[in-house]
Amino acid sequence: MKCVLKSLKIGDVMVKNVITIEADYTIKHAARIMSRFGIGCLVVIENEKVVGMITERDILKKIVAVARDPEKTFVRDVASKPVIVVGTDVVLDDAIRLMFKHEIKKLPVVERYRGEERLAGLVTLTDIARLQPELIEMLKKAL
Repeated sequence: MKCVLKSLKIGDVMVKNVITIEADYTIKHAARIMSRFGIGCLVVIENEKVVGMITERDILKKIVAVARDPEKTFVRDVASKPVIVVGTDVVLDDAIRLMFKHEIKKLPVVERYRGEERLAGLVTLTDIARLQPELIEMLKKAL
């Protein structure tokens, strides 16, 4: 299994069509996008740069649980930041370690383009677990 993890790069396993949201949209708008696409998170973008993540859990804990108005609260005020990103050439094994170290389940993937970083994809622990049954065993041991 180690050789599989050492040979796979994040660019090989990431989801490339990532749904994003601008930081100045409302939480209500973010929730509608997540519902429409059946997803649990959005990558937050500001001036074409990844600046955060907004998840269902963020909305539940930071909006619903404290009775904040989702029509008056902006994504930038609720998004998890700073966001940890990796490049497409990062080895899968290293990305998994990074995710566990920082206790995150979603990892935006960036690539360099004309001297700037731009969003290339997203990888989640769920995506990784689907790759191979051996990875599920590794994740169980790590938890």
